[in-house]
Amino acid sequence: MSIPAETESGRALSFFDAHNHLQDERLGAHRADIMAAIRRENVRKMVVNGSCESDWPAVLDLARRYPEVVASFGYHPWYMKERSSSWIQKLESFLDSIPSAVGEIGLDRWIKDFDSPTQEEVFRVQLRLGAERNLPVSIHCLKAWGRLLELLEEGPRPKCGFVLHSFGGPQEMIPALSKLGAYFSLPGYFAHSRKVRQREAFRHVPPDRLLVETDAPDQLLPLDRVRFEIEAAADGKAVNHPANLIAVYQFAAELRDQPLDELARQVEANFQRLFGSVSTS
Repeated sequence: MSIPAETESGRALSFFDAHNHLQDERLGAHRADIMAAIRRENVRKMVVNGSCESDWPAVLDLARRYPEVVASFGYHPWYMKERSSSWIQKLESFLDSIPSAVGEIGLDRWIKDFDSPTQEEVFRVQLRLGAERNLPVSIHCLKAWGRLLELLEEGPRPKCGFVLHSFGGPQEMIPALSKLGAYFSLPGYFAHSRKVRQREAFRHVPPDRLLVETDAPDQLLPLDRVRFEIEAAADGKAVNHPANLIAVYQFAAELRDQPLDELARQVEANFQRLFGSVSTS
């Protein structure tokens, strides 16, 4: 499928990344080239998610330097053991410093020796912050979908809604989560042939609840779909270039049997509905 530069009306297509980690050190040496590519590809906004206290300053710096960056600050369940005694106050300070979202937060029963009570405690605190400030929340979940639904039902939840990053939950949960305010973000990684269940679920996401993400530098597309390459990390692991976002849109359009320009307009409307209040022009 070719990627049209503009719609029939002559308006250039705009693309919006609901979730990445531009602050990651694997992208640091390439950031100038990345941002140049982002602008050429007309990626208008990208939500850059902090994962712990140590990377929140880098996210803030990026948001102040680049108008395309929407800052998001949160404690990822993988890093909860690193929390300082003042982590909540620090998080509030970062949220006060710039229009921003809350995230990446969540539950993860996939990691070794997970601590469910602590994960839930930290998740509740951050979800409450999002609700009190009515900020969009970016949520990570692995192997804990039933419990996540229970916690979201208990609330409080932000009125503006929340995004389920790389949604991998059961298709049957989509209606219940949608009623609670969920948006569902599709990564390019689900284009891999083994991700059959996840692709089928995304065929059932309501059009007004669909978002698209790269999760760069992670979750690389299949190699035949990659449009922008970047050198591998020191450990040899492949690195996902944020400008591959348009290739993810292309995958999404194919998956949902929808013209790319139509899908791009819908995703833009969805992104603005969720992140518009914290996405500065």
